[in-house]
Amino acid sequence: MKRAILCLLFLTACSRKPDLPVMFTVPEFTLVERSSREVNNQELAGQIWIADFIFTNCGGICPIMTGKMKQLQEKLPAEIRLVSFSVDPDVDTPAVLSEYAKKFGADPNRWLFLTGNRESLFTLSKDGFKLAVEADNGTKLEPITHSSRFVLVDRQGRIRGYYSMEDPSELERIISDAKSLL
Repeated sequence: MKRAILCLLFLTACSRKPDLPVMFTVPEFTLVERSSREVNNQELAGQIWIADFIFTNCGGICPIMTGKMKQLQEKLPAEIRLVSFSVDPDVDTPAVLSEYAKKFGADPNRWLFLTGNRESLFTLSKDGFKLAVEADNGTKLEPITHSSRFVLVDRQGRIRGYYSMEDPSELERIISDAKSLL
């Protein structure tokens, strides 16, 4: 009996999913949401969220990324937030972001679309999220090159994972990992 209990405890411990690593902490930011109100990182404190970096006039990967975020909105519990940062603030005004969000059926109560000045957004992407972004060397369809990764952030504002939106299994993994943080 004692041996059976030990075996059961061992199997339970072995089958438990390992904790997600803590990679980085998202730095402080203050940006403007599609509703024209200011949003800072403190508003997201205590919440689990998934971030991406996009721009609305992108003819390449951005609409696909936003479509995948829409899938996450549908598949994740309502308490997990979504945050899309624009890397083209000269074009992506709150009004433009608002129309883009409507086009994708983004729930304004849980999915933020943020813009600000270019330098702040590029610094946030590069230094804060450790994701590439560059305004030069793009293509006609994608004049701004940027990462196509999704980023999972925990309640303490710590980055817990990076996920390729191009791999269908990664979408399932981010859903599982986000739920594990609840």
